[in-house]
Amino acid sequence: MDLPQIASDAGVLDLVRRALAEDLGAAGDVTSAALVPETAECGAAIVARTGCVVAGLPVAAAVFAALDARARFETFVPDGRLADPGATVARVTGRARAILAAERTALNFLQRLSGIATLTRRFVDRAGAHGVTVLDTRKTAPGLRALEKYAVLCGGGANHRFGLYDRILIKDNHRRLWRQERDGGSAPSLAEAVRRARGKFPGLKVEIEVESEEDLRDALEGEPDWVLLDNMAPDRMRRCVEIAGGRCRIEASGGITLDNVEAVARTGVNVVSLGCLTHSAPAADLSLEVEK
Repeated sequence: MDLPQIASDAGVLDLVRRALAEDLGAAGDVTSAALVPETAECGAAIVARTGCVVAGLPVAAAVFAALDARARFETFVPDGRLADPGATVARVTGRARAILAAERTALNFLQRLSGIATLTRRFVDRAGAHGVTVLDTRKTAPGLRALEKYAVLCGGGANHRFGLYDRILIKDNHRRLWRQERDGGSAPSLAEAVRRARGKFPGLKVEIEVESEEDLRDALEGEPDWVLLDNMAPDRMRRCVEIAGGRCRIEASGGITLDNVEAVARTGVNVVSLGCLTHSAPAADLSLEVEK
C-alpha cells in the first residue's frame, strides 16, 4: 500500500508535541519519577487486543522519539495491514521513563486512527465489490484532519477534498444564498451556478449537490465534474445515474450505513462519501505491555 509519509509532516509533528505537553504538563510523569529509576531501560510491545486494520504506527514512533531520541521502534504489522487479535504490531525499546510517559499519547493516536481504518475497510469490502470507491468527508476532529484522512487511506478508502479551498462543492446553503443575492429568492438554473463557480476558479473541480431528478437535469447543463446525490433512496439514485449517462462522476452521500451500502453501490454511482468513517468510528483496542 502506497501511503504518504505522515510522520514527516511538520503539522503532525507539532501535534505530537502539543499532545505530549497536554499530558505531561510542567511536572512530567510524576508516577514514573517516583517509582522508576532514571537510568532504567526496557522494551515494550504494542498489542492488538482485538482484530483491527493498523494505522498510525509512524506517529506513535514519533511520540516515543520526542521523549527519547535513542528509542528504537520496530514495526511488525505495518499501517494498512490487518492485525489479528493478540498480535504484536510494534515494539519499542529505550529509556523506561520515556516509554511510560509516551505510552498514553502514542496509544491515543493509534487507537483512534486504527479504528477509522478498520471501519473504512468494512465499507470498502462491501462497496468495492461493486467497483465503488469509499470517500471520507470534512467531518473530522478539529486539528486531526491530516491524520484521520491518512487513516482512511490505510483502510483502503480515498480522500475527498481536504478543505474548503481545493474543490468547489455547491451545497444547499450556497444555492439558497446565491439565489437570494442574485434574484431576490427566485430559482435561477443550477447550470448557471456551476458555470459561475468554474469561471471564478477555473483550475478547480466543480461539484454540485442535487436533491431531485429535476435538479440533476438542470445541473448537467452546466457540465459539472461531479454531482452529489444527497439522501436519496437507491431506486432514485439508479434513475439519476441513468439520466447522467456518464457525463460526470456521481457521488452518493447521506444515510449510508454498512447495512445498505451494497444496495447503494449497485445503483451505478461512482463513489460513496461517509462522514461516519471519521466522526463515529469506535477506537481500536490496543495496549502497551512492558516486557519482563
